[in-house]
Amino acid sequence: MLKNDRYTYRVTWSEEDQEYVGLCVEFHSLSWLDENPEDALKGIRQVVAGVFKEMQSHGEIPPEPIASKKFSGKFLVRIPPDLHRRLVMEAQEEGVSLNRLTSDKLRKQDA
Repeated sequence: MLKNDRYTYRVTWSEEDQEYVGLCVEFHSLSWLDENPEDALKGIRQVVAGVFKEMQSHGEIPPEPIASKKFSGKFLVRIPPDLHRRLVMEAQEEGVSLNRLTSDKLRKQDA
């Protein structure tokens, strides 16, 4: 296992494989299947540790853990002009900024 492992892991059921699958967000191409969710997590953590060490031994830079990154709270999204127009109209009808309307809509999707 990695010392001070700060990567983001997820364990979910795979209907296709009929097993739990362990995933790592920062290493999206890696996975580990197991009958037991705890073992799926343990397995993916071992795979990530091996890949991490292999990358370092070849002079490659492993991905930075998402938990360690700083986020500004800003990002640019490109949308079709007709959707942009509809959102601006909806924001004006609600008496809020386009930014506020969009942020509120994203929060609702996250809930």
